[in-house]
Amino acid sequence: MATESLSELLRRYRTRAGLTQAALADKAGLSEQAISVLERGTRRRPRNETVRALTAVLGLNAEEAATFTAAARSKRRTARTTAPEPRPAAEADSLPIPWQLPPAIADFTGRAAQIEAILSALRVPANPRSDTVGLVAVSGMGGIGKTALAIQAAHKLVDSYPDGHLYLNLRGYGPGLPMTTADALGQLLRSLRVDLRLVPEGVEEAAALLRSQLAGRRVLVVLDNATDVPHVLPLLPGSPGSAAIITSRESMATLPGARQMRLDALSGSEAVEMLSGVVGAERIGAEPDAADSLTLLTGRLPLAVRLTGARLAARPTWPIRYLVDLLQDEGRRLDGLGSDETGVRASIASSVHFLETSNRGLDREAARAVPMLSVPDGSNLLTVVAAHLLDVPVQRADAILERLVDLNLMDCVAPERYRFHDLIRTYGRELADQSLTAAERDAGLERILRFYIGCAWRCHALIHDTSPRLALATIQIEPFPALGDVDSALHWFDDEQRNLMDRFAQAAGTTLAGSMLFPELALALFGYHEPRGRWAEMREVGRGVVELAVRFGQPSMAAWLEHDSAIPEVENGDLESAVTHLFKALEMFRVQSDTIGLARCCSSLTYVLGHHGRIEEALEFGNEALRLSQELGDPTLEGVSYAAVGGLYNRAGDHTRADEAFQRGIALAETSDDTRLIYKKHINVAFSHLLVGRYRDAVEYAQRSLAIAEQAGNGLGVIESHQILTLGWAAQGDYETALRHAEGALAFARRVKNTIREGRLLLEMARINAAMGDRSTATANATAAAAVLAAVSPLHATYANELLALLQRGDLYTYSFTTHSI
Repeated sequence: MATESLSELLRRYRTRAGLTQAALADKAGLSEQAISVLERGTRRRPRNETVRALTAVLGLNAEEAATFTAAARSKRRTARTTAPEPRPAAEADSLPIPWQLPPAIADFTGRAAQIEAILSALRVPANPRSDTVGLVAVSGMGGIGKTALAIQAAHKLVDSYPDGHLYLNLRGYGPGLPMTTADALGQLLRSLRVDLRLVPEGVEEAAALLRSQLAGRRVLVVLDNATDVPHVLPLLPGSPGSAAIITSRESMATLPGARQMRLDALSGSEAVEMLSGVVGAERIGAEPDAADSLTLLTGRLPLAVRLTGARLAARPTWPIRYLVDLLQDEGRRLDGLGSDETGVRASIASSVHFLETSNRGLDREAARAVPMLSVPDGSNLLTVVAAHLLDVPVQRADAILERLVDLNLMDCVAPERYRFHDLIRTYGRELADQSLTAAERDAGLERILRFYIGCAWRCHALIHDTSPRLALATIQIEPFPALGDVDSALHWFDDEQRNLMDRFAQAAGTTLAGSMLFPELALALFGYHEPRGRWAEMREVGRGVVELAVRFGQPSMAAWLEHDSAIPEVENGDLESAVTHLFKALEMFRVQSDTIGLARCCSSLTYVLGHHGRIEEALEFGNEALRLSQELGDPTLEGVSYAAVGGLYNRAGDHTRADEAFQRGIALAETSDDTRLIYKKHINVAFSHLLVGRYRDAVEYAQRSLAIAEQAGNGLGVIESHQILTLGWAAQGDYETALRHAEGALAFARRVKNTIREGRLLLEMARINAAMGDRSTATANATAAAAVLAAVSPLHATYANELLALLQRGDLYTYSFTTHSI
């Protein structure tokens, strides 16, 4: 049997001890490289102290120690054993062992899942049989930590690639010009001690020589900061057993066979941990909230976190809160995150510069789009919104946005929805200030608002196709699929309404303030705000718009806006303010001889005055609404008027006349074949019965409403019907049935993102839980209701907090609902 060499003995003893090369090196006080070269047989005779240290750590008995020491004293050069299909020993020994990895970051933070994914893809078992080259492509925006991750993972792969590590910064996005593929090949071949005089001039021939040099060896190649896939393809190993990690700001999705990995910003805890590693745990512990705020201002971008940490470390007298206050100013934020070519601004600028100097027209157009795309507030940007902002076709906007995603200058957070990282948007706004005039920026916002107004009118027409407000529309848009039917239109606005409100507020601070865009937006959005119960938003967009409409000579629009401004007041319990608005609107309609407006206003006054307890006055307006609607021959308005009058008779205790009015209203709705109108009449009757204690009748009408809404696929109708059934059964003491309806409605409300309904249902469930004696569940539901309702319905948030106070006092609770329960 052939005598084992030192490398073979060391590998066998290390494996038996269950140690990696890194672990053995650590225990023996040696470097990983020292262990690796000994196992590979490329070091002739280790020092005596090295042999003694290894003998002790490996736990060798006397016979093993003697054999190991003798092998170490042998003058014979050991053979290489690790690579599949090894070269002849003499040839292998003539090749150098490159160990080019930069040092790993000592305080590397987070990315555990990504590290494990790289190791899983590239770690080689003891007897590999793979027939492919392992490839991992790491992409992400500048400063996101791609290089640090690649180097950290590469250092953990020493055992799998004992023939060395090659590292090359391709400078794809700076500093300086990108390294050409030919120069990169020359550098890699030079690292392998190939005489440059023998390197072919052509890229293909040089790439073939590189693959030949790496054949039969286990080498890991780290290609950092690549421009794109063509940049790196010729630099990859060609034989099984070797592997490569590639980093780039460009998506590497077209690299064949590569495991794709895209890095995002750090989590909040990871960012604070990284900051702590730079400034010290004691300073973080002293100001934990400020540390959280600071990492948030850095966008949790590793480069930015390290730079702010270094700034604090160099200024030990600075409180963290002081730096937070400095960075609050978006216009100066990037100044605080490095000012030279290693700073955040330079990192982002290099990506934009790459596009600006590209020979592709789309790249240059994408670079030009960055400033304008950065202008709008809001958390993200729809493709169709971006198209209006840039004033280009939707297909072109899509191509621009996707190109920015390719360069990791934007994220695609959902189909057709994109966003900038906070710091990239900050940089984009710097560019906008430099390259766009205020008029150009405002023109972009105006195009967005006009688009939103057109969408709002489309939604309005789908839901209220006979609304007299539609005649006042001045802005129309081309139809698109997201607004094809009622449900899709409502869901589209659910998803976009926060962006819409942010941009509305932003435009109010520009030269657009005081334009007719604001009154028309408020009026058009009635078609979304009313069915979704978005009363807070309705009130916000309605501020000051009546006066604007009057100033621009739009009395009809002003009258309708005055009328509609009463709605959020009613829903939030301020009936006195609502009555004031309606009387103003009544006079405005009367001056214009607008019979339709007068009839609608009379109907609304009937409802509001009735709730206000002014029954006789309400009946006068109810009868006037009936007279006007019959005069107009408007069955829809006549049906609304009958419902309002029926509610008054119910309150007065004249149930016979109430039921007669209700039935006339329902019959008129049924002649229209409008299922929304029909269900609405039933739900209104049900709620009227609830208010006067006719609980069984309320349940009966709510069940009919539910059946109609379900058959028509009307989500809001389903929620409202379940909500009335919840109240009706709870009022009769059947809490179990009530809770079943409430839970069904809550699930539906959450599915369609109807926040105000979600909050009100949680409140109603808390009331029922409290009445059942389940105080812990009641407290949980009331707490959740208060949190949800705080921003969307202050009145109902107050109800939730009052219930919480009662529960905390330990008082008994008897179930009751409010007149604003739906």
